[in-house]
Amino acid sequence: MTPQDRHDSAEHRLGTVGIAHRPVGRREATAANLAWWDADADDYQATHGEFLGDADFVWCPEGVREADAALLGDVRGKRVVEIGCGQAACARWLAEAGAHPVALDLSGGMLRHAKEANIRTGIDIPLLQASAEELPLATAGMDLACSAFGALPFVASPETVFGELHRVLRPGGRWVFAVTHPMRWVFPDDPGPNGLTATQPYFDRTPYVEVDAEGRATYVEYHRTLGDWVRALTAGGFVLEDLVEPEWPAGHTRCWGQWSPLRGKLFPGTAIFVTRRAPR
Repeated sequence: MTPQDRHDSAEHRLGTVGIAHRPVGRREATAANLAWWDADADDYQATHGEFLGDADFVWCPEGVREADAALLGDVRGKRVVEIGCGQAACARWLAEAGAHPVALDLSGGMLRHAKEANIRTGIDIPLLQASAEELPLATAGMDLACSAFGALPFVASPETVFGELHRVLRPGGRWVFAVTHPMRWVFPDDPGPNGLTATQPYFDRTPYVEVDAEGRATYVEYHRTLGDWVRALTAGGFVLEDLVEPEWPAGHTRCWGQWSPLRGKLFPGTAIFVTRRAPR
């Protein structure tokens, strides 16, 4: 999710007046991003719903689909949790593929769209409103976990999320997630030529924050380097099996925020981490 994707109507409703780079703790980040995604849910779905589908598993703006990539392996009969599900199209695809999914998101606005899509498709996915840092799931109750650009860029502590996932996954359970490629932090969020010049230090982990007139956060996004992600996974009890950096596909002309054919020809936009829960 980038500034180009975020719509003026949400910024207006939340009173966003500017941008800051400052530390943001868990409570402030959770409150800001809950309000943001509730405010932006309708516009987000109107903009991206057709591309994402009602029952399709699209990992990233480059268009990598689970049906082709099989990053989760054989999902038939598996219990799966989708973290940061949005409209829950991925969970519906998993159900059609023979899995037993549950979909979780912080935003009630997003889950409203998920409920509507459940009714529209006739695929009734269980929906949970919760933070990825506090999963309302039983210990060792899941075989797989996945997240396609959901939750992780917006949480203060990925270590907490990974710790929770280690708890709810059975030993050997796979955890696969897609996030913006960390090197994108270096460049402005511009799909055109201005987005080809590095302006931000890669090693600056200060969050990107949008604020209202009183300085309260209305949107928060965190940056982690590739090494940060690997260390957090290791600390959380996961083994990294693969790191997928999708290339921009030939003939793919869709721009999604900072993702564009121009930039995609030169450097990656997405990092997909394929991991397994290690026994402790």
